[in-house]
Amino acid sequence: MASKEATIYIIDQGKSTAKCRNGRSESDLEYSMKYVWDKIATVMAAERKTGGLGIIGLRNDNTDVPLEEPEGYEHIAVLKELGLIDMSQLPALKRAIVPSSTDAGDAISAIIVAVDMIGKFTMLKSGKPGKFTRKIVLVTTGGGPLLDADDLDDVVSKINELDIELAIIGIDFDDPDYGFKEEDKPERKKQNEETLRTLAEKCNKAVFGTTAEAVEMLVVPIPKITRPYATYKGKLSLGDFEKYPQTALYIDVERYFKTKTASAPSASNFVTRSGVLAGNGEGSAQSSGTIQEDTDMANVLDLSAVKYARTYKVNDASAPGGKRDVDRDDLAKGYEYGRTAVPISESDQNITKLETVESFTIIGFVPSDKYARYLNMGSSCITVAQSINDKARMALSSLIHALFELDSYAVARIVTKAGKDPEIVLLAPELLDGGNEALIDVPLPFAEDVRIYQFPPLDRVVTTSGATVSKHRNLPSNDLQKAMSDYVDAMDLSTFGKDDEGNPKEYMEIDETYNPVIHRIGGAIRKRAIHPSEPIDPPPKNLMKWSSPPEELIARAKSELGKLEKAALVKKVPPKKKGGRFRREPIKPLSGLDVQSLLDRDRPKKITKENAIPELKHLLSKTTSDNDIQDAANQMSRIICEIVKDTTGETGDDRALENIRVLREELMALETPEIYNDFMQEFKRKLLKGDLGGERKEFFLKLRFARLGLVDSDMLEHSEVSPEEAVEFYSLSTKLPSRGK
Repeated sequence: MASKEATIYIIDQGKSTAKCRNGRSESDLEYSMKYVWDKIATVMAAERKTGGLGIIGLRNDNTDVPLEEPEGYEHIAVLKELGLIDMSQLPALKRAIVPSSTDAGDAISAIIVAVDMIGKFTMLKSGKPGKFTRKIVLVTTGGGPLLDADDLDDVVSKINELDIELAIIGIDFDDPDYGFKEEDKPERKKQNEETLRTLAEKCNKAVFGTTAEAVEMLVVPIPKITRPYATYKGKLSLGDFEKYPQTALYIDVERYFKTKTASAPSASNFVTRSGVLAGNGEGSAQSSGTIQEDTDMANVLDLSAVKYARTYKVNDASAPGGKRDVDRDDLAKGYEYGRTAVPISESDQNITKLETVESFTIIGFVPSDKYARYLNMGSSCITVAQSINDKARMALSSLIHALFELDSYAVARIVTKAGKDPEIVLLAPELLDGGNEALIDVPLPFAEDVRIYQFPPLDRVVTTSGATVSKHRNLPSNDLQKAMSDYVDAMDLSTFGKDDEGNPKEYMEIDETYNPVIHRIGGAIRKRAIHPSEPIDPPPKNLMKWSSPPEELIARAKSELGKLEKAALVKKVPPKKKGGRFRREPIKPLSGLDVQSLLDRDRPKKITKENAIPELKHLLSKTTSDNDIQDAANQMSRIICEIVKDTTGETGDDRALENIRVLREELMALETPEIYNDFMQEFKRKLLKGDLGGERKEFFLKLRFARLGLVDSDMLEHSEVSPEEAVEFYSLSTKLPSRGK
């Protein structure tokens, strides 16, 4: 079960927070609320029913505290009671959290109010404090009147008694560890800052820092902490202990996930409530898809839940439209067997299911140097002895130490639940920090899971006669191998990092290697939830850190890279020349005799239906004018129309699409998109009008799916068709302007 939390944010709203200081373009309140809004968005995204959050306004225009005697707590207002928070409460909070018209209000008194609220919220009915993670976050400029430090020890005593973590985040507070110091600080702010620092030092669990560091740390992703999930609880056996109780053995163990792929947040479909009510007055929309539960949109006023439904149809010539709806209960399952299906009734489904019982059995051992690591499949799990079972801990420890000393792994068969498919896993011994011991397992492939490919060797060339050649133009020379080895060593990341003392360390540590997709989506969601109208911030640098090698490392390996380029004879490829019309360089034979021109001398310049594509390419390669290109395109256009018109069913559709694709590519290479666009518009008109053997809308849909429409100016700058016109072409309307000249 997730731990319960009770967190209260005390936000300084004094009149002075409306000012912009230290070169910032935003006010002190806006600057500090960057941190608070991000934390609130994180709590909402977690959707935890045990996460309580409250907000108190310090130096507020009003006084609203849940105390019997509010005297002494003026200008302190509870903006949100301690409890769950959702998006429906954000608009009211945004209106309330603005700079006030006063600077009166005591931060120590606000902390006392927060302590009282947490104490009441976390108190059980028995009068004892519950198991909560309690936290108070004070965000202040340190301005206003001098803080009342008379009862500081009593406040500290109560904070420590309730085990509350106190975080004091000051705007422009001095922080030597972070390296920040505000110059020309007012004397009153300096005294208040010192009082708050003393308060933090006296608390058992406290953090004192500056807002600059807190805002800067917001870009550091926080991986989601998942609770331990047991995939198996039972016996790890060696041998059949039920059949051979004297010789077999078993150990009571528990198995948990060690690594598991984290998935990015997924989006849900929804509709605006106003659009639904205007359409049919219902509160849901239907669509074809997998049946799912309604998406809860209760906290968003203008959104409505979406329900998915699926219908099943079968071909029936007597039914309207040739198809008939059937109930899901009338369906039967079947398995493909060649080009037919083998039906299996629901009552016989068990014949395809392998009957298994829950078990975890070691079936053998293998030396660690004989195991190929590339066979690892899927997520890894960790197996430990059953808690509060000393006998099991001793037995598992013996097995782990035996595997460790013999440098071996165990191979086991596991069925996590009766009826589930069995898995083969590899068990490796692991000695954890703190003297703990465990078995780490990874799933192994079955024979059907292994893909076997044959590749030629990289260190030698085998001729057709079977002879082995060690020196060949396709084999690297000794100089090239040495240059590559030096370059790999120069780009080594294992010692490129530096610790606090400047010593080399691992540069790419797993704890700092964050999934950019997960955290980018999460950051965008939080930003959009809090500030719907503001643009999304670019990804932070630490999230994109692994998108490219470190610049310092590249600079350090520049000399090795130069030697590698020289040894590998790397040459720069000249850029492709633009303007391909009539610029195709003819192949010059070594003999000086152009055999191709002799063969082409008596060949007619005509494209035949049987060999259209090669003949089109040949004609276009010999063109010397726009008229020649137009003539070849016209011939190909007539052939395409004939294929579509004469085809029966869909037999010639693929052939026609391939001819269109080649015509499109060739004309784009010759920079004559206007010829192709004119053909395509006329071709669409004939298709939809029925001039090509009746209505051929299905072929046009295939044409649209293959993206063989008009060539727009984004594809080729010479085109006079805009991207919007190219998109409009795919509609079934035939009212398209002709762009012929």
